[in-house]
Amino acid sequence: MRRPLIIIAALPLLASCALGPKIPAPNLTLPTAYQSQPTAGPSETPIDRWWALYNDPQLETLVDQALVNAPDARSAYERLKEARAVRSDALSNYWPQGALKGSATKTDTQPIGTAPSFKLGNQTYSLENAGVTDTYGVNFDVTWELDVLGGASVSRKKANADLAAAKFDYVASRTSLAASVADQLFQARGLAIQLDDAREEARLSRELQTVAQKKADHGLGAQSDADQAASQTAQADAQVADLETQLHAAKRTLLVLLGRGGEPVDNLETVAYVGTPPPIPASVPGQLLARRPDVREAAQKLVSEKGMLKLDELALFPNFTLQPGVGLVSQPILGTANSLSNPWSIGVNFAQPILDMPRLKAEIRAQGARADQAVIAYEKAVQTAYGESDNALVQLGSDETRVKLLTAGEAQGLTAYKASKTRYGAGIDDLSTVLTAERTWRSARTALTGAQVQAMRRSVQAFKALGGGWSATELAAETHGAR
Repeated sequence: MRRPLIIIAALPLLASCALGPKIPAPNLTLPTAYQSQPTAGPSETPIDRWWALYNDPQLETLVDQALVNAPDARSAYERLKEARAVRSDALSNYWPQGALKGSATKTDTQPIGTAPSFKLGNQTYSLENAGVTDTYGVNFDVTWELDVLGGASVSRKKANADLAAAKFDYVASRTSLAASVADQLFQARGLAIQLDDAREEARLSRELQTVAQKKADHGLGAQSDADQAASQTAQADAQVADLETQLHAAKRTLLVLLGRGGEPVDNLETVAYVGTPPPIPASVPGQLLARRPDVREAAQKLVSEKGMLKLDELALFPNFTLQPGVGLVSQPILGTANSLSNPWSIGVNFAQPILDMPRLKAEIRAQGARADQAVIAYEKAVQTAYGESDNALVQLGSDETRVKLLTAGEAQGLTAYKASKTRYGAGIDDLSTVLTAERTWRSARTALTGAQVQAMRRSVQAFKALGGGWSATELAAETHGAR
C-alpha cells in the first residue's frame, strides 16, 4: 500500500522535469525622438477625437455617423460581444459542473408458471411483480475540478488577456474607420476642386479654339493652330467627364463607409473646399506603446499565449475531481406500493497522465513556439507603429513645404493673369495672351489644391499612426453595453 502512494506523490516531480521553454522578453527599443516633426502643436493637445481639431462640422458629423451605423463598426462590436461570451465560457470550466437528470420507466411483466410466495403472519406475499409497474428517479450529479495547482488563476489571466486583445481590436477597427471616412471625404473634396478647375480649363480651351478658328477664317492664322486648339478642347472635355466619374465613385465609397451605401450620391454634399490641417501634437515614439491599439492588442496576445503555455504545463500534473451526487427514486418492491429512497454519494477522482506524456510534451513545445511567435509579432507591431508614425510625420512635413512653395507660385500666376487682363483692357495684349495667362494661373492653382488635399490626407494618416481616435475612458463606456 505504501509503494503506490510513493509513486503517486512522485508523479508531480517527474512532470515538473518536462516544463516548457522560457519565453524571451520582447525587444521594445525605440528612438527617443522622431527624425522629423512638422508644425507641432502643444504636446497636451488631445487626439482622442482628432477629427474635431479640423473645425469641420461635416467631418465630425460623418465620422460620428460611421462609428454608429457603418457595417465595419457594427461588425467590430459583435466580435467584441463574442469575445466576452468566450471569456465567460473559459472561466466557467473551473466552476462546478452538473446536470439534473430524470428517468421514468414503465414495465409490463407477464408471469410464466407459478411464482413462489411466503406467508408473514396472516398475510401471504408473492415474490412476483406481475402486471405494469412504474419506476421514477431523479439524480443531480456534480463534478468539480479541484484547483490544486492554480489553473483557474492562469485561465482567468489568459481569458482576460484574450478579452483585452478583442477590445483593442474593436478600438483599432473604429480608429481605422474614422481615418478612412476623413481620408475619403478629403479625397472627394479634392476631386470636386479638380472638377471645377477642369471645367474652367475646358471653358478656356473652347475660347482659345474660337479665337484660333476666327484667325484662321480671316487668314490671320493657320488652320493647324485651330485644329490643335480643338484637340485641346476635346482633351479638356474628356478630363471633365473622367473627373465626374471619379467624384461619383468617391462619394459612393464614402456612403458605403457611412453605412448609407444604398442612397443616391446626390445626398452627400461635397464642397470644393480644402482647409488647413491642424498642428500635430508633439510626441515621442515611446508613447506608441500606450497609444496604438494594435500594439496593445499584440501585447495582450502575448500574455494569452504565455497563459496557454502555462496551462499546457499544468496538464502534466495530477488532476483531482470532486464528484458529489444526490437522487430520489420511487419503485415498487415485492408487489407492494411504491417505495421512496434517497441515495447520495461523494467521491474524489484522481488522474495522472502517463501514456499520453509524449503528446502533452509535444504540445508544450508547439505552444512554446507559438508564444515565441507572439513575441516576434509584438516586436513587429512596435516597429511597424514607429515606421508608420515616422514616415507620416516626414511626409506631412514635406507636404507643408510643398504647399508653401506652390502657394507662392499660385500667387505669382494670379498676379500675371491680372496684369495681362489690365494690358488687354488697354489694348496692349490680345485675347489669346490673356487666356494663356489665365490657363497658366489655373494650372498653378490646380497643383496647389492637389498639394493641399494631399497634406490634409497625410495629416489624417499622422493622427492615426500616432494612435489617435480613442481613449481608455471612451473604450470603457462604449464596450459596457456588450457585457
